Amino acid sequence: MRTISIFGITGSIGQTAANILVEQSNKFIITVITGGDNVAELAKQAIRLSPKYVVIANEAHLYELRSLLMGYNFEISAGRQALMDAASIPVDVSLQAIVGFPGVQCSLIAAKFSKTLALANKESLVCAGPLLQKICTTNNTKLVPVDSEHSAIFQCMLGESILSVERIILTGSGGPFLNTSIENLKHVNSKQAASHPRWSMGQRISIDSASMFNKAMELIETKELFDVSIDKLEVIIQPQSIIHSMIGFNDGSIKAQLGPADMSGAIGYAINFPKRESLLVERLNFAKLRQLDFLPVDQLKFPAINLATRAMNIGGMAGAVFNAAKEQALDLFLIDNIGFLDMAICVEFALNEYELNQIKHNYIFEDIMEQDTHTRVRVKEMAKGL
Repeated sequence: MRTISIFGITGSIGQTAANILVEQSNKFIITVITGGDNVAELAKQAIRLSPKYVVIANEAHLYELRSLLMGYNFEISAGRQALMDAASIPVDVSLQAIVGFPGVQCSLIAAKFSKTLALANKESLVCAGPLLQKICTTNNTKLVPVDSEHSAIFQCMLGESILSVERIILTGSGGPFLNTSIENLKHVNSKQAASHPRWSMGQRISIDSASMFNKAMELIETKELFDVSIDKLEVIIQPQSIIHSMIGFNDGSIKAQLGPADMSGAIGYAINFPKRESLLVERLNFAKLRQLDFLPVDQLKFPAINLATRAMNIGGMAGAVFNAAKEQALDLFLIDNIGFLDMAICVEFALNEYELNQIKHNYIFEDIMEQDTHTRVRVKEMAKGL
């Protein structure tokens, strides 16, 4: 049996992973589970999965968590340091599913102590890609992506040489605003933006998907994960969310990975790698599916894609700047301080400032964190004028 830790078990990825672990209870021993603010869900999953360690990032919830788990034999702790300590516990598989920049440091530490790092935290590659890759190489850790798009690319690349790849084509559903005019996008609220037509995700990820910032992040992830040039990256809208991504090769052939709009496949593949294990997921019925549609990205409605390309071209810590500006802008949108389309304006402002004042960094986590903090402050100041 393999040991596994799940960081961010209370989110959509974590809960789906928990369901898989219940299905595959004869294959895994759960070492650590962590959560942020959802105490009830964390306690529920602890009782369900029986891990050795239970960690809640927000120390304010420690008393409530201990009360909910009274009588159970768990080692319970709380706070940022407790989270880092948990990431330092050696395991066969570490599933990193903490949402946002707070998950980056956790991923960097877990990469030193895991045989397989199953990575669902986009920010780890966007903000610290070279650093994470270096740690994985030094510690002989296998980095397996959990995002459905990168899982698809990863699977299509097995047995292939990166030198034969001409194109990597990321697919996106188009989100809830695929057919919404740019004029109407000016007036959408956070509830509308969080209503995804295909995927069941958390609020923040759903809104990122609606603005296509999620896909923009995935572009940067792809470059960092597979070490390909920017000109080989493409994005296409595939509204049915059946084709998760594709690779085009130098002989003109294309490989695609297909599956239902269900993260179970990508998660199950990552935690079981290099094996494939049976999963209780829907099987595609092509007779009922009938057709697969493809549409170009409307760059005026969804400027996030071009902004991601620009960040990659700038280099340095532009990925960290892109993410920090995007996260701060989303915070402001959620409290109605800025509009839906203003989020892209915030990111463009941050990239402009960084490109103008770019300085050389050592590219250690402390530098990344400093840049992240600076960008958030600047975006918050700038947004007052929107």
